[in-house]
Amino acid sequence: MTTFKELNLSNNLINGLSKQNITNPTEVQSLAINKISENKDLLVKAQTGSGKTLTYLLPMFDKIDTTKRETQVLILAPTHELVMQIVDQAKLLSTNSNMDVTAFSLIGEVNIQKQIKNIKAIKPHIVVGTCGRVLDLISQRKLKAHNIKTIILDEVDSLLSGNNIDVVKSIIKTTLRDRQVLGFSASLNDSTVEICESIMKEPEVLKTKDESTINPNINHMYLYGDRREKFTLLRKSLSATDPKRAIIFVNDEDSIEVVTEKLNHHNYKAVGIFGRMTKEDRKNALNAFKIGKAKILVSSDLSARGLDIVDITHVFNLDFPMSKNEYVHRCGRTARGNRKGDAISIVTNQNLSTIRTYKKEFNIDIKPKELKEGKLVDSTNHQNKAKKKNNFKIKTLKPNSKNTIKK
Repeated sequence: MTTFKELNLSNNLINGLSKQNITNPTEVQSLAINKISENKDLLVKAQTGSGKTLTYLLPMFDKIDTTKRETQVLILAPTHELVMQIVDQAKLLSTNSNMDVTAFSLIGEVNIQKQIKNIKAIKPHIVVGTCGRVLDLISQRKLKAHNIKTIILDEVDSLLSGNNIDVVKSIIKTTLRDRQVLGFSASLNDSTVEICESIMKEPEVLKTKDESTINPNINHMYLYGDRREKFTLLRKSLSATDPKRAIIFVNDEDSIEVVTEKLNHHNYKAVGIFGRMTKEDRKNALNAFKIGKAKILVSSDLSARGLDIVDITHVFNLDFPMSKNEYVHRCGRTARGNRKGDAISIVTNQNLSTIRTYKKEFNIDIKPKELKEGKLVDSTNHQNKAKKKNNFKIKTLKPNSKNTIKK
C-alpha cells in the first residue's frame, strides 16, 4: 500500500493526519496527490466519502509559501455548508500539523463589509467560497486574484451547471495564465468534461477503480407504496431501523418544513435545511444535527451537497432522486470512510423501472423490502402489487358489439 511518506508529504502533515486517526492514504489520495504537487491540471472522479477534500488540501499545504501573507489557493464550492466544512478541515489540519496556513470563508448572506475587513486583516493563504460572493469581491478588487496559483472546483459537476458556468469562467479569467485548475466530484458527465477542457491546460482525468462511483459498504433497499402512503412508510421505517443519525431527502424545498414538522409531531427529533433559511438558522440546524440534539436532517439535494458527517447510518429518499448523479450523492452521505450504511428509497410505481436501470448501471442490488410487525423484511409481493396497478384499466363499450345496450 502507498504510504503518505511515499507521496512525499512533509512530516508535519503526516503527524497532523495521525491526530485525526488517518494513517494510510485512500485510493484517490494515492492517485492524485503527487500529480497535484507537480502542478498538473486534473479532473478527479471518486466516490463520496473517499477523502477528496484532503486529496487537494494536503499538497496545497506543502505548496503554500507561508512567509507570504497573500491568497495563493482559491477553492470554490456550490453550498454554504460545503464551504464551511472545507474551511473547518483546513483549520484542523493547520492546528494538528503545526503549519501556519490560514483559511477563510466567503459566502453570500454575510455582511460583505465585514468580509472585506477580515480579508485585509487576515490575508488568508486559502480562500474557500461560493461563486457569486468570490466574483463580487474580486471585481471590487478586495480579493486579489493575481497571487492565486491554484483554483479548486469542489463538486465540479454542480459548479459547472446552469448560471454558475459563466461565473466560474469569469473567476478563472481574473487569475494568471499559469494557474493550476483542479476539479473533484463523485460524478462526471460529458458536458462537465467538455467545459473543463476549455478552462484547464490539458487536464488529466483520474478515476478510482470503482466505476460505479457508489460505495460498496452501502446497503440499498426500497419500500413500495402509493404516493399517499409515503410519509407513513417513512415514519414506520424510521421506527423499524432506529437510525443513529439519518438524512431524509425530498425533491421539493417547499416540503422540507412540512416533513420536519410532521416528524417532530411523531416525536422524532428532526431539523430541516433549505435555501431560503438565513445563514444563522442553517448553521444552528446543522449544528444540532452534528452534535446529536437532532437525529434526523431533512434536506434537498442542494443543501446536503458535499455534507461530511461521519456517523450518518441511514439515508432515506422520501422522494426518489431525479437523476442518477443525485442518487450517488445522496447515498454517499452514509458509509463515510470504512463505515457501513443503509440507503432506503420510498418509491411509487413510476420509480420501479429506474431502480432496475440503477441496479444494472451501478452493479448494485437494491432490495425490495416491506414492513411487518414493526420490522423491515424482504418483500416478495411488491411486483404483484405493481402489476395489478398497471393492469387495472377501465373497459369502454364499443358500439355495434355484443356489449351494446339495446333500448
